[in-house]
Amino acid sequence: MGKRDELVVGLDIGTTKICAIVGEVADDGINIIGIGTYPSRGMRKGVVVNIESTVEAIKKSIEEAELMAGCDITGVYAGIAGAHIRGINSRGIVAVKDKEVRPADVKRVVDAAQAIAIPMDREVIHVIPQEFIVDEQDGVKDPVGMSGVRLEAKVHIVTSTVSAVQNVVKCCNRAGLTVHEIILQQLASAESTLQQDEKELGAVLIDIGGGTTDVAIYNGGSVMYTSVLPIGGNHLTNDVAVGLRTPAHEAEKVKQRYGCVLGAMVQKEETIEVASVGGRSPRVLSRRILSEILEPRVEELFQLVRQEIVRSGFEDRVAAGIVLTGGCSMLDGMPELAEQILNLPVRRGLPRGVGGLVDVVRSPMYGTGVGLVMTGARTMHETTRVMPTTTGTYGKLKGRVKEWFGEIF
Repeated sequence: MGKRDELVVGLDIGTTKICAIVGEVADDGINIIGIGTYPSRGMRKGVVVNIESTVEAIKKSIEEAELMAGCDITGVYAGIAGAHIRGINSRGIVAVKDKEVRPADVKRVVDAAQAIAIPMDREVIHVIPQEFIVDEQDGVKDPVGMSGVRLEAKVHIVTSTVSAVQNVVKCCNRAGLTVHEIILQQLASAESTLQQDEKELGAVLIDIGGGTTDVAIYNGGSVMYTSVLPIGGNHLTNDVAVGLRTPAHEAEKVKQRYGCVLGAMVQKEETIEVASVGGRSPRVLSRRILSEILEPRVEELFQLVRQEIVRSGFEDRVAAGIVLTGGCSMLDGMPELAEQILNLPVRRGLPRGVGGLVDVVRSPMYGTGVGLVMTGARTMHETTRVMPTTTGTYGKLKGRVKEWFGEIF
């Protein structure tokens, strides 16, 4: 069992489930040592709509993860999604002091790139450098140490409504947790499911959750576009409940057990048993009827994703194709239907790059949770490496003084 500061906890606060995943950071990588999931009742389309229900679900999932990992969880890296998320690309330019790029210059140019006007009710949650340009030399990933007089940065800025972030933090705090960082869910999913060569060549990550579908487009190793669509697996469940005249919880079971989003893949003679409402006896129906309900809705979803890809301007730069992840991507026929509509190669994305309970988390539904652990571990490592004493105001002040001395001498 490692020390507590070597434990990283990712909290995936989803519309249908809340999932806590505990990772232990070892010398050879990250080992997953605990998982806790609990149905989410207080979320709608990725946004908190009931504080008490969300707090209760967070507590239950954390308790389960603590029991499995044999540790006390005090802090988490929490995921955020929802239609309120906005992603924009920006650029900044600064003059390089002493004709050599230093870390302070990189910080200044990133600050310059994020100096954009945003409404009072929004806040920046991520500023992700895409590339640096040193004296017209583009494609630079790490400019520190390079000679030049002009440094330019292209960055991707993700903003969210202040209230949505505050509600997520408030729920975690009331569950007795400190939030180390808020992380956009599709960036976390990409961390665990996309391979580096896919990010370089150009790929689209589509994370289909219960209430939202999160889209992230990568090219040249960096994220170029992010978007959140307010449609997900719950819409499919509602369609099934209405179409088959069955309660919502039974519709969810039928969808998960028998759902296929491509009618051509279903045999004519296949049948399913569907519970009725009001105490009536169950009915036996053709499985193809279920597919005929699901297919149009999923087709609509992928058409919306296609519009997002076109809007991004990167439709010709995603040669690696599509990676589907999220719980809803597990339905039969998802990759095949996506290929038909998007005209790109499609695969399901499973979490990778971790050890420990690999067999348990090797499912698209845990992509975001594992990605939050991986992102949190990387952030923790970078913070430790750059500023060993960044705890509290004194630590931050000490770090800034070091930076100033670095600039002067």
